[in-house]
Amino acid sequence: MACATVVGALANYNATNADRDWYIDALQSSGVTLQRFSVDSFDAAKSKLHALSNLPHQTLILVIEPAAERFCEELSNALAECGRDDLHLIAASISQKSIFVAGTSPAIDACLSLLQRPGVPVHHVSDDHGSAGKLRLVHDHLVGVHTITAAEAMGLAARAGLNTSQAYSIIGKAAGSSTAFETRGKKMLAGDWAPGATLRQTTERLASVVSKGRELRFPLPLASASEQLCIMAESFGHGSEDDASVIHAYMPTDADLVKDASRRPTRANELTPTTSPGEIATVGMVGLGAMGQGMAASLLRAGFAVNGFDVNSAAISKFAANGENACGASSAADAMSNAAVVILMVQNAAQADDILFGSGNGADSISDNAVVILSSTVPPSFVRKLGTKLQNLGRGISLLDAPVSGGVARAANGTLAIICSGDDSSLAKSRAVLLAMTGPATNLHTVQGGVGAASSVKLVNQLLAGVHITAAAEAMALAARLGLHTRVAFEILIQTEAWSWMLENRTGQMLNADWTPHSALAIFVKDLGIVLDETKRLGFYSPISAAAHTLYLSGAANGWERQSDAGVVRLWESAGISVSRSARMQPKTMQSSSIQLPRLPAAETLKSLPAEYADDVLGAIQRVVVGRQVPTLVVLDDDPTGTQTCHDINVLAVWDTETLEQEFNSNSSGFFILTNSRALPSADARRLIIEICNNVKAAADKSNKVFEIVLRGDSTLRGHIPEEPEAVEEALGRFDGWVLTPFFSQGGRLTIDDVHYVKEDDVLVPVSQTPFAQDATFGYKNSNLRQYILEKCGGRFDEQSFLSISLDDIRRGGPPAVAKKLLSVPSSPHIVIIVNAVVDADMHVFVAGLLEAEQHGRRYLYRTGAAFVSSRLGIAAIPPLTLDDLKFGKSAASQPGGLVLAGSYVPKTTAQLQRLRQRRGSKLHLIELPVARLVTSTQAVDAVVTTAAKEASEVLASGKDVLVMTSRELIKGTDALSSLGIGSKVAQALVALMEGINVRPRYIIAKGGITSSDAATKGLRMRRARVLGQAAPGVPLWICTEETSRHRAVPYVVFPGNVGSEDTLADIVESWAV
Repeated sequence: MACATVVGALANYNATNADRDWYIDALQSSGVTLQRFSVDSFDAAKSKLHALSNLPHQTLILVIEPAAERFCEELSNALAECGRDDLHLIAASISQKSIFVAGTSPAIDACLSLLQRPGVPVHHVSDDHGSAGKLRLVHDHLVGVHTITAAEAMGLAARAGLNTSQAYSIIGKAAGSSTAFETRGKKMLAGDWAPGATLRQTTERLASVVSKGRELRFPLPLASASEQLCIMAESFGHGSEDDASVIHAYMPTDADLVKDASRRPTRANELTPTTSPGEIATVGMVGLGAMGQGMAASLLRAGFAVNGFDVNSAAISKFAANGENACGASSAADAMSNAAVVILMVQNAAQADDILFGSGNGADSISDNAVVILSSTVPPSFVRKLGTKLQNLGRGISLLDAPVSGGVARAANGTLAIICSGDDSSLAKSRAVLLAMTGPATNLHTVQGGVGAASSVKLVNQLLAGVHITAAAEAMALAARLGLHTRVAFEILIQTEAWSWMLENRTGQMLNADWTPHSALAIFVKDLGIVLDETKRLGFYSPISAAAHTLYLSGAANGWERQSDAGVVRLWESAGISVSRSARMQPKTMQSSSIQLPRLPAAETLKSLPAEYADDVLGAIQRVVVGRQVPTLVVLDDDPTGTQTCHDINVLAVWDTETLEQEFNSNSSGFFILTNSRALPSADARRLIIEICNNVKAAADKSNKVFEIVLRGDSTLRGHIPEEPEAVEEALGRFDGWVLTPFFSQGGRLTIDDVHYVKEDDVLVPVSQTPFAQDATFGYKNSNLRQYILEKCGGRFDEQSFLSISLDDIRRGGPPAVAKKLLSVPSSPHIVIIVNAVVDADMHVFVAGLLEAEQHGRRYLYRTGAAFVSSRLGIAAIPPLTLDDLKFGKSAASQPGGLVLAGSYVPKTTAQLQRLRQRRGSKLHLIELPVARLVTSTQAVDAVVTTAAKEASEVLASGKDVLVMTSRELIKGTDALSSLGIGSKVAQALVALMEGINVRPRYIIAKGGITSSDAATKGLRMRRARVLGQAAPGVPLWICTEETSRHRAVPYVVFPGNVGSEDTLADIVESWAV
């Protein structure tokens, strides 16, 4: 259906954006009726939609990046609720050279003519509205790194004494070429700083890339180094100039040297050959590796007789099979004897020197007046020394510096690019030989400057080529981490300004995980090492080359030296991504499924499910657990609320080997370790999990115990995914799959058809449509657990990675059907098993089937809600405990007050606190801590905390209950990490307050995961506590009797922020009142 000629353009108009303004002006100039809407002033509430909902039929709503990640999804939902499904919603990330768009194919097809601008291609990334901005980040990464690398290369060419214009022209046809090199190099040669893209714009774009990497805890060394160079050049006053002016970061006082060097003398490319194949009796070829074989074959096709030698006898045999003119030699000296032209195509300078002047003393075998062609990539200084040594023999033997470029395929078909320098007579004498290997004369480049000059040009080319491979690897890894389809991304990027010869040539191997060494990684370990040695000799700064060289060294350290240089991309796989797996995704998986998921009537939906499995499964599990037929369960709890379905089990707040060994030796069936990792940045969480797992393994080995690890996480999907599971894998090895089961019945967290819901009254709400999904640190946009994993884990998994244990499997087939399904797929660390469940009995059935599968040798890694833990340990539910159950009297005589400490900010906690205050009224003393003051100076925090602690102590001593709560405004940081930092500061203040209260409360209720963890471990100094049961469904009750704990044996209630009704907190406080 056609799109109307009306565009509603949503953007952040308060921010300066030249690309956006250009595009909007271009739309208006084309006759489009354009209405502007500010993203900042819009929210998805229907009351704010009046202007959009009144747009004409089939209008294009264009959201111009940047916009909040969930903005388009929320807008789409809101428009659908208003009945405006006819509007075409498209996200666009715009530059004046490429327009990246995302939206449904029908919307793109209908509006393509509106979106297009003359000479500016439109690239449809995917249906997922967020993908346009993500691919733009990858694009900006490549353009930025290529631009800075172009400056490094051109600066080196100038410092090396080359004619920079000639070097630019040669490299533009070679493997070091890129669009950025072509465009920025031209400006450097002209000294033209009139801006296309300004340096400031490129700095800002790289800053966005680097910021995203930090947010994702994803290493981007090339982008980061490039950003720093841009910042340096800006500091010299070049921010408003073209980004080619980044050359001033390398040459602050003599950047014009690149321009001046373009006027250095050159030599004509045409020299009349003085010999022909018939006049050259023999060519000696030393070095018959992948490149040498092709070069020798090209010489043979041109009619030359060739004597060939290689240290590998198989290579000699392969060469000799080319016919009667191909003669295999017994040594290097044998190959070179009586040859008018000798070609050395060996690995490095040391080999070349050894062949001529080492143990073989091959120079003695060379005919007088012969030409030695050195085609290896070696330091220019070595070439000059070697030329002098040959000249000093006094036999008329000359050296031609002639490094080659083009790879194995071009060597085989005789179309190599050869750069050569030397004296005119040597060039003329060997020209026919060189042309036999280059084909067209345009592939043969002669440069002024004598021997060494050609190697200098090759060095500049290798700098560019080597960096461009690592840039392609880093960018494609970033694409995978962002959840993009890497093959689609690649096919778009090579059509844009992000193109480089190496991006186009090497990425195919990365996408296919093909490490066939068409060009071995060892080559760039050597060649960039030569670059760095040469820049050091010249006193030239080369940080991008150094960063790339370090990446190749890391690859070599991993044992990949003899495999393809494209394999350097595997360095990023330790961060949990795979470029090749992302390339195999179905493009449709990039579309967020959450916007299509309806809210369901709970009673009707649950009634429609199959009947529950009838047998007593929990009893069977208990017999297995009590009989010690299963490993000890070690539950790493990312906040203390994971004990909410258990009783009579220990929870450790420390994880030293001695304490863990004691716990294993107690013969318990399992125990918790409180990691509180949800309060940490992802990198810190990863390190912590590795440390704990290593200690657990050491303690288990000493105790001769077998164990299983469970990562108990949030039942509303917040937490460190994939960092924590991958940390366990790093410490303990890969598993036969991940098990994902966030089900938790007491909190109304149900999984049906792989979709996770939160039960709110009588409605099942897809979890991505709840406030939990908008968490400042752990937000997400998918309720379907398959899509959630793909969203969070980038390219590690694809659509084929999932196995669903459905409610049909559980309820109709029981444990045998579950076990059979688990065993129906091969063991693989790239399998994710999704468990559907709506009541605890469903989880019991799954666990029973799981234990049967484990008897067949399966070993899984678990990311679960609380319900799995109690099922796996065979713990039956018990009623909530009261103070009477704990043998605590409720007489008012000499009883201190109870303390409620609330730091959680989620809406449910706020509603519960409000209800508590309403119901308890004057019987509850309120102390409110202003969050805005808790995140300022240390002095301000100390003043607030000291005053509050004194007040709380006095009121508790009087026997009155006290509520200490943080103010209810949610203060977020600029990104996930800073938001975590704010939460950490608030938690530190609450701990300080707890430490300052000098009266032992009658009980303590800590509201919220971080609050309860820090209050227990830091405020009360608990090391080992006992989970007695629950104070209310899903609300754990602990007690710590250790002598070292503060307020020993005080009942401690761990109250999750998102559990219970509005009255649950008030019910507990009221029932525990004296």
